[in-house]
Amino acid sequence: MPRRGKRYRRNLALVDRERTYSPAEAIALLKRFEPARFDETVEVAVRTGLNVRHADQQLRGTVALPHGLGREVTVAVFAKGDAAKEAEQAGADFVGAEDLVERVQNGFTDFDVAIATPDMMPLVGKLGRILGPQGKMPNPRVGTVTTEVGKAVADAKAGKIEYRTDRSGIVHVPIGKLSFHERALLENYAAVIEEIMRAKPAAAKGRYIRSITIAPTMGPGIKVDPTRTRDIVEEVAAAAA
Repeated sequence: MPRRGKRYRRNLALVDRERTYSPAEAIALLKRFEPARFDETVEVAVRTGLNVRHADQQLRGTVALPHGLGREVTVAVFAKGDAAKEAEQAGADFVGAEDLVERVQNGFTDFDVAIATPDMMPLVGKLGRILGPQGKMPNPRVGTVTTEVGKAVADAKAGKIEYRTDRSGIVHVPIGKLSFHERALLENYAAVIEEIMRAKPAAAKGRYIRSITIAPTMGPGIKVDPTRTRDIVEEVAAAAA
């Protein structure tokens, strides 16, 4: 295992590895970390008890973060005609049809979200090997294959993000920047956890959420109490009253 840097070790010393923290305690502890030279992204990792080898236990969807991600989201839209104009008016960064498909085939993937109209999917489907591994392939299940491209672009720009389980049944979701105010991070965290609870597959067996860890890009993880999944922000407000 590679030796960690001094800053990482100093931050790790602040964390009690034998306990799980409440969501508010975990975020307050994050804010005490010595920061890196850039504004780190805060990410939540939720380990579920889902057996993702079964299609009915896979988890995938979108969630709107109340405070966004703290960065500019770049959106590419595959559309023609009026839909293309609508996408441009909504603020899409790249809009095109066959020309945009060809551009991606030639290696262009400098965007965060890809949206497509249904009529474009026969062409966009050819990009699966490129966009799929990057998690950017348009999908009707998460609202990125739609006739309402203007709304989809606006949602993406406002901080609507996609989540899904990986091969180990873990969901990795960014919830903002370390520079965010504690309450903003907590509200984003609450939105993610409440959405994952809402989307629990009917076929899920046993304990649904096994563990939750929150960590900045260059820092150690903090274990969060996996039983604290409801009324997260309300609990903090009540304690402060």
